Amino acid sequence: MSKTVKIAAPSPETLKALVKIVGAEHAITDPAEMEPFLHEWRDRYHGKAALILRPGTVEEVSRIMALANETETAIVPQGGNTGLVGAQIPFESGHEVVLSLGRLNHIREIDTTGNTMTVEAGVVLAQAQEIAANAGHLFPLRIASEGSCQIGGVLSTNAGGTAVLAYGNARDLVLGLEVVLADGRIWNGLKALRKDNSGYDMKHLFMGAEGTLGIITAAVLRLFPPPAENVTAFVGLPSLEKAAAFFDRAYAAASGELTAFEILPRIGIEFVVRHGTGMSDPLETPHPWYALIELTSPNASAGLAETAESLLSEALEAGEISDGAIAQSLDQAAAFWRLREFMSEAQKFEGASIKHDVSVPVASIPEFISRADDFVALMVPDARPCPFGHFGDGNIHYNVSQPPGLDRAIFLSHWEAVNAGVHEIVLDLGGSISAEHGIGRMKRDMLRHAKSAVEMDLMRTIKNALDPKGILNPGKVL
Repeated sequence: MSKTVKIAAPSPETLKALVKIVGAEHAITDPAEMEPFLHEWRDRYHGKAALILRPGTVEEVSRIMALANETETAIVPQGGNTGLVGAQIPFESGHEVVLSLGRLNHIREIDTTGNTMTVEAGVVLAQAQEIAANAGHLFPLRIASEGSCQIGGVLSTNAGGTAVLAYGNARDLVLGLEVVLADGRIWNGLKALRKDNSGYDMKHLFMGAEGTLGIITAAVLRLFPPPAENVTAFVGLPSLEKAAAFFDRAYAAASGELTAFEILPRIGIEFVVRHGTGMSDPLETPHPWYALIELTSPNASAGLAETAESLLSEALEAGEISDGAIAQSLDQAAAFWRLREFMSEAQKFEGASIKHDVSVPVASIPEFISRADDFVALMVPDARPCPFGHFGDGNIHYNVSQPPGLDRAIFLSHWEAVNAGVHEIVLDLGGSISAEHGIGRMKRDMLRHAKSAVEMDLMRTIKNALDPKGILNPGKVL
């Protein structure tokens, strides 16, 4: 775990001046009211803060940062507080100021001709999806926390989700950004252009930077035609090697219509059915592995049902799948997806869990999981690996649940050693120690082992250039 960084406490005069910028009604100092901003849902990180500020305009954010830069006050940007690596949580010193962007929640523009939507950072992802749908368009980013995560945080972490296979990560869905820099200057890069070859592409610096280079306050998002036809299927798989063969077949058969290809282990299904309300086994008999696939098309006559039926029939004959069910209604499709979306939460009921968010080349997924399982069995006998995730883009959430009967604290004492071993396997296979969750506090000290000296030097050079006083989310990422 990252060590606490040294941060100077802001003076009472500085705190009063910061409160004055947003107004007393939008500044939080009461410990009980501050609490929701100071810990994340896994309860791995629990910090303290000198103040919580909730600005309502980009101009207020600019004034806050100008003052913070002048007084060298550390600022921790926070969106919906759904991050999983501690980037949005202040350290334990209590000297940082949390900048919550939830009040920047306006839809500035919807361009149905240009297929774009300009939104502020505090807009909740599900709201952005709904507004796009009401305008006859699709904003395709889909993640489990979409009901509470905010656009600014989603972009600052370059979130992935279940539709990356067809639409890409968060950064692929952005045409322009508005960013407040460390010194308070506002960069207005809200261009809705698909072609702009005029120098460095600045927006990509801030997406995935986790608030360490600037504060995203608004974005121009790409919109797409909504699906007119949608087919969802749940299939049983005899092995991960067969999952790879089935994915190759599905990708060849459906190509751009294959929106999602998720894998789930049998143990994960058991967790979900055991602890989820109204959850049931998706197929009549159990299987070692499962795949949840989705085909979509904006063309109502695309014939996706026939494509899916043919795909499953051919895969069954080839021995790539053991069984399968195509959703016969929207309700059944939603039930299939609930099994996948509840996977992370269900593990909490099984005790502690050691988490990994990694990516490897798709062809290496079976080897990675096999090697990781063998390593975990040596490190923590009877531990229960529950690897699941986005097979189609190589992103696996390799989570390990504690053995039944083992003390929680003893199990969690293995966290760093298990992380180190699993990440070593990932790097050996040419993968990444963070696929979509980011670096934050959790993986900061691992980063120098995963990146070359040149990469680390480049990252530090950029950080020093944009935030020379180190006031933006200090101690995170670098």
